[in-house]
Amino acid sequence: MFTTWPARRHACSSLFCHLNGAGSAMLYRMLDAVTSVKCETRRARKQITVLQALDVAGTQLYHFTTIIIAGMGFFTDAYDLFSVSLISDLLGRIYYNSADGKLPSDVAGAVSGVALCGTLLGQLFFGWLGDRMGRKRIYGVTLKLMVVCSLASGLSFHYKPRSVVATLCFFRFWLGFGVGGDYPLSATIMSEYANKRTRGAFIAAVFAMQGLGNLAAGAVVLALSARFKDTAAYESDPFGQADYVWRIVLMLGAVPALLTYYWRMKMPETARYTALIAKNLKLAASDMAAVLDIDIVPDKEEADAIVRQDDYGLFSMDFLRRHGRQLLSTTVCWFVLDVVFYSLNLFMKDIFTGIGWFGDASKMSPLEQTYKIARTQAIVVVSGSLPGYFLTVLFVDRIGRVKIQLMGFTMMTIFMIGLAASYKFWSSPSMHAGFAIMYAFVLFFANFGPNSTTFILPTEIFPTRLRFTCNGISAAGGKCGAIIGVLWFQYSHTSTRCSLLLLAGCNLVGIMFTLALPETKGMSLEDITGEMEEENEPSEESAATVAEAEFIHSVEIS
Repeated sequence: MFTTWPARRHACSSLFCHLNGAGSAMLYRMLDAVTSVKCETRRARKQITVLQALDVAGTQLYHFTTIIIAGMGFFTDAYDLFSVSLISDLLGRIYYNSADGKLPSDVAGAVSGVALCGTLLGQLFFGWLGDRMGRKRIYGVTLKLMVVCSLASGLSFHYKPRSVVATLCFFRFWLGFGVGGDYPLSATIMSEYANKRTRGAFIAAVFAMQGLGNLAAGAVVLALSARFKDTAAYESDPFGQADYVWRIVLMLGAVPALLTYYWRMKMPETARYTALIAKNLKLAASDMAAVLDIDIVPDKEEADAIVRQDDYGLFSMDFLRRHGRQLLSTTVCWFVLDVVFYSLNLFMKDIFTGIGWFGDASKMSPLEQTYKIARTQAIVVVSGSLPGYFLTVLFVDRIGRVKIQLMGFTMMTIFMIGLAASYKFWSSPSMHAGFAIMYAFVLFFANFGPNSTTFILPTEIFPTRLRFTCNGISAAGGKCGAIIGVLWFQYSHTSTRCSLLLLAGCNLVGIMFTLALPETKGMSLEDITGEMEEENEPSEESAATVAEAEFIHSVEIS
């Protein structure tokens, strides 16, 4: 006598069975007849030739060229967003007669946050546009916007404080709008060009340019402050010379963007957009053959497979079922990360001022204070941020994205609680160096952790036709967090110790939502998203093979 035990779920019924032997295929067909249901059609995956060639292509010169081209956008982004925190004290001294360089709270909030508001809207707008018009067509638009607004940010139409700040905020908003478009654009282009073995490292290398841009902002302010404060003109007119400094710093943000404009215009559209969205396999193959050393000959069956793909939209139930949890997780993780990351970077000078790191600002000349602030930022970036970025590049394809993100959030929490719990201890003059080291460790694990991986994961886990949009939504969630962090530090008047504890709590939220994300290392983008799958009814022979191999297994009962 034989009986059945559950082994694998039958797709459309609650009945499970295990049998083994020659009659297994027949029993499987009988099972369908008795239950009057059909087994769920099995989905046969078909990777088209041009995308498979990209997945297995060796690392070539063009991959590194793309890193530089896409990464220079992030270099510019970081320079533009973080340089304003270094020169805000000059605005306070020159236009508001502030002895310590502090701007009025409403002005400070506008100067610090207006570019982030523009970035948020740019990420949503260009994220939507990039999936409809293509990656290449808007690559030049965002770059032009960044160049023009960087130059215009250093200009003002009048000498009155209100006019200067209004002009600065207007152009920094549109600068942020262009920066917002560059976020999903650079990430998506790199992910769609890279092979599956080193994709994480390539995307992380693009994002690592953010650290170099942050360092460049500090280095430029440092060099200009040192140069201008040692001139004879500075002794007679310190505020006039300081006015030149902040304008030059902001206008220099146009230079790196201009350097890559020609190469951006020469880049072909990504093969994944051309093949899967524009549905032009021949053009995708010729574009990739022109820049990579690969020979691709697409066939007609592949074109037919592309036409048959699902076409669900962002607001459909299919998207909600397949990717809704992932989009929520990437957005929340990026949100809480940017609350922490931008708070620590934009208000670094205020945090270090709180422990007496810079001394009495009212006794310093304008550029002397700016020089000290820029020097501190450069030290922290070199010792903490940059090593974190580079280690992510080295290990993201070995350790995995999710593990690095969990580790980063956890270690940030530990070090921030360590700073907050013993804040009076770190505030003593003899422990300032220890505070700086602990602070650098927080930024190290932010970058060898969620600051890098929240950028990588949204470029990999969403289908091609929605990749840009979902990346933009996730990044916009991050900028919401950045804005909240700026407003919190600016208006809450909470002590630095309490603020650090609240930021540590944000990290714990990030840990919880990271657990809902899939690991993507070493996988093709189409394997991750399942977008290159087609419905195929199994033949009678294949059904029998599947039944015998996977579905049923027999156990004799005595």
